[in-house]
Amino acid sequence: VAEMLRGGTTCCNENYFFPDVQAATYRRLGFRAMVGLPVIEFPTPWAASRDEYFEKGLAVHDEYRGEALIGTALAPHAPYTVSDASFERIRVLSDQLDLPVHLHLHETNQEIEDSRREHGVRPFARIQSLGLVNDHLIAVHMTQLTDAEIAACAEAGVSVVHCVESNLKLASGFCPAGKLRRAGVNLAIGTDGCASNNDLDMLGEMRSAALVAKAVAGDARALDAASALRAATLGGAHALGWGARIGSIEPGKQADLAAIRLDALETQPLYDVTSQIVYAAGRQQVSDVWIAGIRKLRERVLVDLDAVELVDTARRWRERLAP
Repeated sequence: VAEMLRGGTTCCNENYFFPDVQAATYRRLGFRAMVGLPVIEFPTPWAASRDEYFEKGLAVHDEYRGEALIGTALAPHAPYTVSDASFERIRVLSDQLDLPVHLHLHETNQEIEDSRREHGVRPFARIQSLGLVNDHLIAVHMTQLTDAEIAACAEAGVSVVHCVESNLKLASGFCPAGKLRRAGVNLAIGTDGCASNNDLDMLGEMRSAALVAKAVAGDARALDAASALRAATLGGAHALGWGARIGSIEPGKQADLAAIRLDALETQPLYDVTSQIVYAAGRQQVSDVWIAGIRKLRERVLVDLDAVELVDTARRWRERLAP
């Protein structure tokens, strides 16, 4: 949370084990978050069986229902780790509770080939046949897409989360961000986790997304600065179902704001604010952050967290975990 705040992030979409701890931490710190309720077909420290994943996840949903800053999403890990039976149960719950479905989908070509061997179809077609391709779906990665799949996403209202630096680091492939945008698909930008992307730097992620999209498409207009900024803000809000609440500065919306200093040598002279933020600014230039109108960062200093204590704690854990 401290890293995200110092980088200007005011809301995150989380997907990992122990959502109860995540939600409690976000609530205590006053940080806006969509907390994923994980579903996977094998035992983990969080749950021992399919039924327990659902039972414990729904208990978290019930506890935080109505919270101002905390939402919950159904979070099946990926098509290769979740059964048809679980997906069918997720579809019913998503419809009944009006919950987003956060899913890693078409992340690698290997995932596609394995699905063809096991199910006879690509993962997207399998998910579509199970009724999950709709406006609740938050499809993360999507590096391997046909034109027909892109059109289906646009028609169904699917949101795609582009995690460009994770995909670069793991050589997963390239999300066709330019094609998705032109087709009218809601595009968001994500960082993925620190295991596959070493930071949670949304300004850096936004720049990488804009630059890589141009190279992939061979078109400098594939993802311009304004489109990249929208994907990192309002696109993410729409993906979570919170587009009417956050994601842009408008009357009636929550005051989730980040102030970015552009008066430094590195960002002068200033001709176009949007272009300068996307292509030149770094997260070290974020000076102040507010969530729901409450200040969380003041002149680079965390209001509710002790940065020195956090670094010390991280170092102690490194020593405990180091081989």
